Amino acid sequence: MDIEVRFAVEKDIPRIITLLEQVAEIHNNARPDLFRAGSKKYDKADLCKLLRDKKTVIFVATDGNDTVLGYIFCMLNEYKNHNIMQDNRTLYIDDLCVDADKRGLNIGRVLFHHAREFAKTQGCYNITLNVWTGNDNARFFYEKLGMREQKRTLELLL
Repeated sequence: MDIEVRFAVEKDIPRIITLLEQVAEIHNNARPDLFRAGSKKYDKADLCKLLRDKKTVIFVATDGNDTVLGYIFCMLNEYKNHNIMQDNRTLYIDDLCVDADKRGLNIGRVLFHHAREFAKTQGCYNITLNVWTGNDNARFFYEKLGMREQKRTLELLL
C-alpha cells in the first residue's frame, strides 16, 4: 500500500473526527474513571482552529485515493530564558492514531518518522509525548521507535 503523508486540511476533518473517537474509546477502556465514553478530544471548531495555529501541525497519512488512514498532531514548544530549563525547542506529539482497520501496516511508523524529520527541520532538540497507563500497545509502539521514558506522572486516587 502506498502511503502519502501531507499536512491536514479542512476536508480531512470528518475522517479525523472518526479517528479521534477511536482514540477516545481506547482511553475510556483503559481509564473509565477519567475519560468519558463516546467523547472525543476535539470537535470540528477545535480542529479548524488547530489547522490555523502556527504552533500546531497536523499531518495525515493517506492512501492512493486520498483517504485519511491516520494522523499525528504535533505541537512546537520552546523554552527560552527559562529559570531552570535550557533553551530548546521540542516537538510534542499530542496525538497519533491509525484507523483500527489499518493497524499493523506501518502507517503509524511512517507518520512518526515524518514528524521526526519535520522536528529536525524546525531545529528541535527532542520529541516528547505522553502515554496513559493501560495503553500498552501505544507504549510498546513508541519504545520500538526508540523513545524512552523522560519523566513520570504519579497520582493518588481519593
